[in-house]
Amino acid sequence: MNMQSDFPAVPPPGCPAHGSGKRVPLYGTEFAADPGAYYTYMRSYGPAAPVELSPGVEATLVTDYSAALQLLQNPDTFRKDSRRWRDYNEGKVSRDNPVVPLLEYRPNCMFTDGAEHMRLRQAVTDSLARVDAHRLSRHVERVSEYLMDQFLARGSADLLNDYAKLLPLFVFNELFGCPAEIGDRVIFGISGIFDGINAEKANEVLGQSVAELVQLKRKQPGEDVTSWLMQHHAQLNDEEMVHQLVLLLGSGAEPQRNLIANALLLLLSDERYSGAGLLVEDAIDDVLWNSPPMANYAPHYPVSDVDFAGTRLRAGDLVLVSIAAANTDPALSASRQQLSKRAHLAWSAGPHACPAKDTAQLIGVVAIEKLLNKLPDIEIAVPESSLTWRPGPFNRGLTALPARFTPIRTDKQPVTRQEIPTGDHRAHAQNKQERGGLWSSFLTWWRA
Repeated sequence: MNMQSDFPAVPPPGCPAHGSGKRVPLYGTEFAADPGAYYTYMRSYGPAAPVELSPGVEATLVTDYSAALQLLQNPDTFRKDSRRWRDYNEGKVSRDNPVVPLLEYRPNCMFTDGAEHMRLRQAVTDSLARVDAHRLSRHVERVSEYLMDQFLARGSADLLNDYAKLLPLFVFNELFGCPAEIGDRVIFGISGIFDGINAEKANEVLGQSVAELVQLKRKQPGEDVTSWLMQHHAQLNDEEMVHQLVLLLGSGAEPQRNLIANALLLLLSDERYSGAGLLVEDAIDDVLWNSPPMANYAPHYPVSDVDFAGTRLRAGDLVLVSIAAANTDPALSASRQQLSKRAHLAWSAGPHACPAKDTAQLIGVVAIEKLLNKLPDIEIAVPESSLTWRPGPFNRGLTALPARFTPIRTDKQPVTRQEIPTGDHRAHAQNKQERGGLWSSFLTWWRA
């Protein structure tokens, strides 16, 4: 990440804002290839810059660390309820815009304020606090072993799509108590939404499958996060249950996969990690500071017209925090060594700080250590400069991470991956023995 203090006066090459006075676009391959150059340019606007999240979706992006903290810790001035989003309410942003699913209002603890937010968040934090760290660690190890068994004999793997992407989905299915036929559709739904593959159908499948999980746990509670949420004194109704679960499953899986993959890239490419001394935890902290999985997010809306960070904001303007830019704010360069290792904003801050950071950290450390211990000679199979990053305004994630290693023979045969059918889920339930999905395959492997 560029840490220089002399900012260029023009946008980076290829930026459509170049010389036009237009908003800086946070989409397209140019931004994905070198976001650091864009953040450096945006600092020339001051603590906040005018951006475009996708064609026609305007926002203000806070790039200054101090200003970001001020926004995140000031719920009286900035609210999370996206029903305040003026451009959306006025029809300037259509519902089918690709960024809307991650911005539109849902009755969960991310998009609520005040007492309602506290009630929903307390249910989430209390339920996550009941997760046993040793049990979780063991399950991550089991999932890791299963995923590695699919490629050990090959001597090569895509560490993103064969490992980092799938591991969180499998782990969360266990945490939330998903049986095979529901878990398969949860995986399909989350993958489709974030990969943009048949996203509308994927969103429908995810909603239906989570609603079925809620109904199942009403009848058959267990030792899982879904049941604990249901039993909480906040007394969440079925609709609230569905939306908390969609939030936890979706917002957990996508950043988690990027955290694992980005840390693996760092560990396998940075000479600082080639010798003894630095640990996996250090690499994860490095990623959270310099390549955070959610690079730009934390949407907020001013309650009224306000002057903030040198910018005049109108009530209902969409304001986001650039976690990546704030973490690498040149003003921090002299004091970063004195800051706490966890002073980065990758987990956000204030009343809406991530409630699952300890769980996410544990999953990442165990998944990476298990892989590196099993494959000590693993290396990236292509030049680092040839790796590509997924376009989009919010995430910092690779499209693939090819790696090679000495092949290892395994007693268990790889399970053929089959996606679940996208048609009627009852047909899937009747034919799951012939056409099992990813979660079913893992359960079959584990019970073998």
